[in-house]
Amino acid sequence: MTTLVPADGGHWVAGMISLAAVDPLAGAEVLGEPSIYWERPLAGEAMAGWGEAASVEADSAARVLTVLEALSAPDSVRWLGGSPSALPGPWFGGMRFSQAGGDGGWGPFGFGRWTLPEVVVWREGTALAVAAFAPEGPGAEDVVRSLLARVGSAFPAGYRHPRSGTQALRLSSSRPDFEGRVTRAVETISSGGLQKVVLARAVEVEGERAFDRVDVLARLREQNPRCATFLFRAPDGTAFLGATPETLCRLEGRRLETEALAGSASPTQAGELGGSEKDRREHEAVVRYILKALKPLAEHLESDAEPALLTLKNVVHLRTGIRAELREGVGVAELVAALHPTPAVGGTPRERALEFLVEHEELDRGWYAGPVGWIGPGRAHQMVALRSARIKGSQARLFVGAGIVAGSSAEAEWRETEMKSLAMLRALGGGHV
Repeated sequence: MTTLVPADGGHWVAGMISLAAVDPLAGAEVLGEPSIYWERPLAGEAMAGWGEAASVEADSAARVLTVLEALSAPDSVRWLGGSPSALPGPWFGGMRFSQAGGDGGWGPFGFGRWTLPEVVVWREGTALAVAAFAPEGPGAEDVVRSLLARVGSAFPAGYRHPRSGTQALRLSSSRPDFEGRVTRAVETISSGGLQKVVLARAVEVEGERAFDRVDVLARLREQNPRCATFLFRAPDGTAFLGATPETLCRLEGRRLETEALAGSASPTQAGELGGSEKDRREHEAVVRYILKALKPLAEHLESDAEPALLTLKNVVHLRTGIRAELREGVGVAELVAALHPTPAVGGTPRERALEFLVEHEELDRGWYAGPVGWIGPGRAHQMVALRSARIKGSQARLFVGAGIVAGSSAEAEWRETEMKSLAMLRALGGGHV
């Protein structure tokens, strides 16, 4: 594991320049597929990174908290010239949903993994900025200047990634198995063993040709502007990417923003969602959990009086915004420990729901539904990795889930997961969805 904060101060050397360009993804034309990508279109926030100046891994949930605390500590970067005021990160990564599960194809990602890219390009207003990083040592300043010169001279001012077109996708997922698990969950809830559990399933996808993952990113961000589009590439080249609507925590100093996102309907049934008793109960369980979890960590805590509708391309959710002024010393490590997993992706009571998933879900979620995002000194943005897929070559494994409460039906929950899968299937180039 990389030593994060050395005794002698600066551990990495960095510099930055400005570019007369607007799209960080344009770097794919000269630098190839990015190793990390992050964009929130409606917020005007976008960044891409290439290479690894450093990486850090954690092999357990307890170790994750130590790493998160170190990554959010006062900066150990020595800047050549001025330092940026609003650079996302500069550490990017994620972690598994839980300790449970085997490898399931997630081995290259580790339990938790974060990287400091060699080159980061991000949006600042109507232009872009570029930062380059190198480990402190002889020649480090020359490496940084060389990277900046290379990127600055080659970065396209205007760019549109060539589309690979649609392709037929072969899909495989067992409906009887999933509906059987929903039925078992409803029976457990009816007997008083649970109040809610979130069941996920995987969809195996095979394309006619290798998936162009830059193309997939471009489709995701265009089709899902209210979501955070992300990509994290493992050392073996496998990528985990998606467009998720759910923030786990956004931290700026002591100011926290989060949300409860639970209760779903198709866009054609949006008008009925607010009056659905089943969906209101599911949503209110998440709100109560988050407020209870944050109360010991916050000096001031407030939430929206009523949930609003969050309308996405293929699905509508109930959303309650939650804000807090945190106590001194509370950071992203404490927030992740308190909030993850929320009832929106696990269930209530939390430990009983997680036990049910280990026993019955029969799926290694890996990073699906885990926290992903960026971390820096006193700042962080962690999303819940929903509407996502793990991709290598022409093979993809897509993940979707649904919250099961009293009154849930197996058929309706299958339809909900089918609806949620559309965003990723369309981004993969599926012409039939």
